[in-house]
Amino acid sequence: MDKKRSILNVATSIVFKMILLVSSLLVRRYLIKYIGNDVNGLNSLYISIIGVLSVAELGIGDAITFCMYKPIVDRDTKRISILYKLFKKTYLIIGAIITVAGCVVMPFLPYLAKGYTELNVNLYLTFLLMLISVVVTYLFSASTSLMNAYRDNYVSTIITSGGQLLQHLLQILVLFSTRSFVWYLLCCIISVVIQWIVTEIIARKKYSVIQIDSADHLDSDTRTEIIKNIKAMFMHRIGGILVNTIDSIVISAFVGLIVLGKYSNYTTIMASMTGTITLFFTPLTSTIGHLFVQDKDACKRYYNFFCGMNFALGCVFFLGYYSIIDNLITLLFGAGLEMERSISFVITVNYFIQFMRQSSLLFRDASGTFYHDRWKPLAEGLSNLVFSITFVLLFKKLLGDDFAVVGVILATILTNLFICHIVEPYVLHRYAFHMSTKKHYLQNYCYIAGFIVLLLVLDLCMVTLENNWLELLLNGCIAVGLSLIPIAATIIFEKDFRDYAQSLLQKIRVKLPRS
Repeated sequence: MDKKRSILNVATSIVFKMILLVSSLLVRRYLIKYIGNDVNGLNSLYISIIGVLSVAELGIGDAITFCMYKPIVDRDTKRISILYKLFKKTYLIIGAIITVAGCVVMPFLPYLAKGYTELNVNLYLTFLLMLISVVVTYLFSASTSLMNAYRDNYVSTIITSGGQLLQHLLQILVLFSTRSFVWYLLCCIISVVIQWIVTEIIARKKYSVIQIDSADHLDSDTRTEIIKNIKAMFMHRIGGILVNTIDSIVISAFVGLIVLGKYSNYTTIMASMTGTITLFFTPLTSTIGHLFVQDKDACKRYYNFFCGMNFALGCVFFLGYYSIIDNLITLLFGAGLEMERSISFVITVNYFIQFMRQSSLLFRDASGTFYHDRWKPLAEGLSNLVFSITFVLLFKKLLGDDFAVVGVILATILTNLFICHIVEPYVLHRYAFHMSTKKHYLQNYCYIAGFIVLLLVLDLCMVTLENNWLELLLNGCIAVGLSLIPIAATIIFEKDFRDYAQSLLQKIRVKLPRS
């Protein structure tokens, strides 16, 4: 594995993610302060709706990127040029489809945004502006995917993150000066247009060997493989959307924008945090994909290491999240926006369980085995949709609006535990590693059970003080102390994790200057 390139990709992603985490929280703080938490909820609803519309992408990008790994390793520029040409054409079609689908959805917005009549916002204009900002990204998605296929993730990360940082700065200025949701959304369009221009200039210069206007066509075997993978990724895309974006739509439609606004504050911080720690995984997809082409046995050893790291990182970050989240909401967004502690608990458990899928998903995408579990996401998505609507109505009737959110989250937990965590490792082990999954199942469910026990212990140990900052600091320290237990357990009991960590430390010692 190209370790230097991997470290560069991961380091660049983490640095920018941390910067964007701070800037995005500032933007949300001022959005709530100057326009209101209900508009914050509306913004979250728009993001979820457009997330559903992005099903038109069909997973084509992942499918074609996977097909690029081998020709890049073989330096077959002719085939790469053909695939890139297919990228460009396909993404333009996708952008057009999403535009039409968005226009079709617009008349139904009043039914999805419960309580919107209290807002001084034009639903149709603001939704259209956000739709445009998303559609423009498809104009340069092919170039971004080409960079990632060449393992130059750090380049695309710098461009994308730089554009997002500019967007956040403009939005803060607009919120200060205009208090306008329309201008807030116009900043998104300005940002993506700049990203488009910069991406195309760099891609044409850096990959000049690629013939963008190649007249050649795909051979039948490659076309068949791409179509097969697209079908599989389409199923994954539908399942992912029904799980990850439908929750906000259900909360908005059945509970209201105010509760969705509160809930989105929690999930935004959580998503920013998980987005940061998943950067230990996602930038390595292309690197592991290249390694899988060259040495499958080495991939097995790396997979075991990543599973251990997955658990250790998850415990540190998610215990920390639970310990400080309520104080953080108060300090960042203001008093009165906190939700019940039980909601914080289930949000933490839900995202930890989802995070524990990262290793399997990373190696699945890198090895191209997503075709074999193509029916799993559909079962997952439909189950989540049915359970979410059922539970939100049940919990709302029995416990009230705030606790109705627990029903939605519980639906996601159940589908992850009993569908995703069973099917995904099975497919990876059978079709990529050609080995039994029993050991992984036992290990994985022990990890999850161990985390829930630690979370309950943390809940009992947490203190309540009048000073928010002091309470946040003390509870954070308690969480850090508890997180040392799973880290130590991983080092002691997981041989592949221990061996790789020791090897890494040895290399660091060798490179350190001697006195």
